[in-house]
Amino acid sequence: MRNVALITGACSGIGLATVDSLLASGATVIACDIMSPSNSLSTLWQANGIHFFQLDVENEAAIRATLTQIADEFASIDTLVNCAGISGWGGVSDIDMAQWQKVLSVNLTGSMLMCKYALPVMLAQGHGNIINVASIFGLEACDNNVAYNVSKGGIIQLTRSIAADYASCGIRCNSVAPGLIETAMTKDIALAPQLHEKFISWHLQGRAGRADEVASVIDFLASSAASFVNGQTIAVDGGFSAGRKFAAHPK
Repeated sequence: MRNVALITGACSGIGLATVDSLLASGATVIACDIMSPSNSLSTLWQANGIHFFQLDVENEAAIRATLTQIADEFASIDTLVNCAGISGWGGVSDIDMAQWQKVLSVNLTGSMLMCKYALPVMLAQGHGNIINVASIFGLEACDNNVAYNVSKGGIIQLTRSIAADYASCGIRCNSVAPGLIETAMTKDIALAPQLHEKFISWHLQGRAGRADEVASVIDFLASSAASFVNGQTIAVDGGFSAGRKFAAHPK
């Protein structure tokens, strides 16, 4: 079956790795991002038949118009992968409200709006598959990270809500919850040795993950092999959510 797959946040990190993974699986890939791809990436995408639409997930009118155009041009939207996201540090007592609103707007509301305007297309065609990128911090809270924690927890509930509402219509919705992944968004952690060491210590495998390791799980969820998986959040976290190591055990 033809798979027209739309990916937000496609120009970097997990989104870019997902573009590559779904393309390798035979999908017709539509890459969306607020930023334009670099010249070299644009050339590569054109050579591989990847279609790019510049899109701000905070702009509801632009989302509606872009998804209408995509549905008209490609005759379907079979898979939607919501990768667009930003980070933002701060606790409840000291977070800047503009930052709170921005993180929630991009991460949670942006994903909801993409689903809102993809779902009518999926309902009309009788099938569809949505994969949202949450975070391990949607399952467990990280200190000084309230906006991000809340936005990713909301993504997990958005995923469950869509599954509850539309499973009977042939639509699946799942999410992935990555641990620390080596991307541009986490470079501030990588550049702070003590913080990086702390994050790494939380992962039982003792390392950060790669974007392609998350993309491979997204690829699975987008495939017919996951046809009975719905409303789930899959942790891709090197064991972060399984438990913690003691620094030393008593004899």
